[in-house]
Amino acid sequence: MSAVVRHLQEMLLGARAAEFARIVAAAEITDQSGRRQDSEEAMTALVGLLKDLRARGGRLYLVGNGGSAGVASHAVTDFLNVGKIRATTLHDPSLLTCMSNDYGYEAAFARIIATMAAREDALIAISSSGQSANIRNAAAEMRNLGGKVVTLSGFKGDNPLRALGDFNIWLDSTDYGMVEIGHQFVLHNLADRIRLGMQGVG
Repeated sequence: MSAVVRHLQEMLLGARAAEFARIVAAAEITDQSGRRQDSEEAMTALVGLLKDLRARGGRLYLVGNGGSAGVASHAVTDFLNVGKIRATTLHDPSLLTCMSNDYGYEAAFARIIATMAAREDALIAISSSGQSANIRNAAAEMRNLGGKVVTLSGFKGDNPLRALGDFNIWLDSTDYGMVEIGHQFVLHNLADRIRLGMQGVG
């Protein structure tokens, strides 16, 4: 079989859907120490964290670059509309370009968080590779403030972002499309669980 034919077969919708299902089902969730958590127990704990955040009137910030910024924006819609959580992104063009110009792009999100966030808040930090310095710095700043951090990443299992969250959701894929859509799926699932009032299953 030629490489071209193989790639075409891999791109068939059914094949891609099966691969996507495998990647999401195999998602790994770890704590800050790197200890792997049972996926459903961790998702239940995440729902509890977000419900507690909502009850306390805390804010949920989401950050990402490029496609991950699009994932963050979509997730804000779900968390705010159906989850009734005070959620927002931090990539308003005027603000982000101002902070990037004054402090450098790597520090932009962290600077915004340092001014806006408080210890009762939480951050969802999204990076397909887990390597983006501005996303890692944002996560580190939220931790410095005493807030909660959730990371979503893919690619290498030892990427640096994966060590910065209270919950670290990692997808074992180097395919940007699969990782980005997988992150969107996980965040949508969280919002749906909140909407349905779910705590746990079983």
